[in-house]
Amino acid sequence: MAYQFQHATLPNGLTIIAETDPSAHSAAAGFFVKTGARDETDAEMGVSHFLEHMMFKGTGDMTADDLNKAFDEIGARNNAFTSNEMTCFYAHVLPESLPRVNELLGKMMRPSLHQEDFETEKGVILEEIAMYKDNPFWVLYEACTEKHFAPHPLAHRVLGTTQTITDLKREQMRSYFDRRYSADNTVVALAGRLDFDACVAQIGELCGEWKPTRASRDSTKPRTPGGELRLTDSKVSRGYVLALCEAPAVGDDRRYAAALLAQIMGAPDNSRMHWSLIEPGIAEEAQASFDPHDGFGEYFVYASGDPDRLDEIWETIARDLKNLRDTLCQEDIDRLLNKFVTGATVGGERSHDRMHRLGRQWTYLAEYTPLEEELARISRVTLDELRAVCDEFPIRPITIGRLTPE
Repeated sequence: MAYQFQHATLPNGLTIIAETDPSAHSAAAGFFVKTGARDETDAEMGVSHFLEHMMFKGTGDMTADDLNKAFDEIGARNNAFTSNEMTCFYAHVLPESLPRVNELLGKMMRPSLHQEDFETEKGVILEEIAMYKDNPFWVLYEACTEKHFAPHPLAHRVLGTTQTITDLKREQMRSYFDRRYSADNTVVALAGRLDFDACVAQIGELCGEWKPTRASRDSTKPRTPGGELRLTDSKVSRGYVLALCEAPAVGDDRRYAAALLAQIMGAPDNSRMHWSLIEPGIAEEAQASFDPHDGFGEYFVYASGDPDRLDEIWETIARDLKNLRDTLCQEDIDRLLNKFVTGATVGGERSHDRMHRLGRQWTYLAEYTPLEEELARISRVTLDELRAVCDEFPIRPITIGRLTPE
């Protein structure tokens, strides 16, 4: 039996959506909040991710240990993530445990935010920031993103900086929570074997008193003047180069072609960058990716290798980018479509993957497109569409960064 889409909105504006399948062997639930680093002020940078941690520290009638034990008792696979644009708390369980998951997640979404927990977790966040400073890719990526988007808040680092986290006060976190974690800025996504009406009634009991705040977001495309930056670090022994380019937004129908173009350019294997950089031994890593945002998007291309060959690596990338449009062929589409369809079909058999796809899609676009329709749309991408997107969004570096040893 095919998945059935179901949708309800509580009086306070909380949206509940589901793809139900009576034959599924599992069920999944996720609370998606349309908030992330781009919704923070400069002084709040990192608060979304910090708050994600705090949601696990206990609620009105449950301690952190109570929450952990309760999830463990039902064998839940639960976690959370924060990005520039959304925060999600989710769990994947056997169908009979879904009501308990709804209860636990619903309670988590109204955390205690005790001062003692806040101070303890601040130390954890600062350690996490320090850890990422030892990752050359992230050091370069964050520096390039800041240069590319600043002063737009998409320049914000999801973890924040040592300074912003050190200076952050619990009262600032509470104010941010009250503004953004509202009924009308949250989507509950469900998938698998479940009773939708019963879930709606239960979530209504749990979350019906949440207040709406009419939280909003400016999705206007920012100005991206770009430029070059060069970083050095005595701790690195390789050279790294990364470039950001303009691309379609998450709601733009051209996103399907853009996703294919990024894979043609820099998929882990059998891509332009693989054959021109990895196979000849010019670079050790090489990839390209498409990252669509609310209102606009970007491509990034990245490579690393011998610092003495970094100029050669970049010249090879620049040549591949310049020649991409004119070297596209039907074989590129056919090869990638098989991978896309296989990956999406396998994911479509898992309630966990279905729930995440559903929640992300509705949080961004407030609409539902069945997986089968989306696969059909991807399958209809033509060479002319790929070339048109190359013309409209040339994969032309706007911001270029390098990281080399001192």
